[in-house]
Amino acid sequence: MKRLAYIDWMRGLACVLMFQTHCYDSWMSPEAKKSSSLTGWSKLGGTLPAPLFIFLAGVSFALVTEKLREKGVKRKTIAKQTILRGTEVFGMGLVFRVQEFALGYPWSPWTDLLRVDVLNILGLSMMLMGVLCWTTGEGSVAAARIRCILAGLFAAVIVAMATPPLWTTHRPKFLPWPIESYINGVHIFDQPQPWLFPLFPWSAFAFAGLAVGFFLLSDFAGRKEALAFLALGGAGILACALSVFFDSSSIHLYAVYDYWHSNPDFFLLRCGILVVILLLVYAWCRWGFAQRGFSPMMQLGKTSLLVYWVHIEFVYGRFSILPKGQCTALKATAGLITIFLAMLMLSLLRTNWKKWRVRASQ
Repeated sequence: MKRLAYIDWMRGLACVLMFQTHCYDSWMSPEAKKSSSLTGWSKLGGTLPAPLFIFLAGVSFALVTEKLREKGVKRKTIAKQTILRGTEVFGMGLVFRVQEFALGYPWSPWTDLLRVDVLNILGLSMMLMGVLCWTTGEGSVAAARIRCILAGLFAAVIVAMATPPLWTTHRPKFLPWPIESYINGVHIFDQPQPWLFPLFPWSAFAFAGLAVGFFLLSDFAGRKEALAFLALGGAGILACALSVFFDSSSIHLYAVYDYWHSNPDFFLLRCGILVVILLLVYAWCRWGFAQRGFSPMMQLGKTSLLVYWVHIEFVYGRFSILPKGQCTALKATAGLITIFLAMLMLSLLRTNWKKWRVRASQ
């Protein structure tokens, strides 16, 4: 099995879950949302795309870093390349916000230009991972890998544990709201908003993914790949059980307990779900039909950034293909199928264009 197959498939899954969440949220009328059970299932599926994208960014970061180390690239050069890539993604996030503001003008408030979105936090997380890998990357490849696993897990725990006070009792209110928003997602409101993507807790998913990625590159995983994935799946089930156990405990570490938004127990649950999904996707890619013939999921996963960027305008933006907030569940589903097929075609065009350019340059 190709090393990146399960990552592409998992990214494709995140794209599809993202499409359905955005389409039903944007197009279904309030009456349809109230009367249809589809809304609840859609929202449930909508809790996965952002953690999946950020987690997989960490896994991919480990793969890229390891590949460069094996080629003998110097630690400083690796850090420079990866941090610059993170800067590029962060810049894309800023450009995306400008585009959204311009296309939504004059209805979009100027504060939307400073809203913390997924691309912003992806870029910042990549920069932080670059620093972490540089700090722990001295010495042999194997020794650096072990240090990166431990540092990634440690960083994820620290970010998750620091989130509740930074959201409640120890908010950095002395900072201007655009800066504070990158810490806790307060934006222009009085309280942090769970629909935004601040560093706390979202960067923790990237650090967790980084640790998982380096574990999958370990000598043990190289010798017994299937067993390594089974171990991750077992750890994921254990993490979910521990999350439920801690939540039911009468001992709480924080003055304000908000399990579903800021608490480390919820982060533990979501990480457990992510690695269980990783195990299932790996099994599907290795023993199922994922790599037999054409896979729409893998195709979307190869161009996830592009389809994320474009579909937003045709679902939420000025060029929405259906009237927003006015559709039945059936009509919104038809629109979802249309968006899926259109983004799949766009993805194919993108990859074929890249292949054509490579052939033309030879």
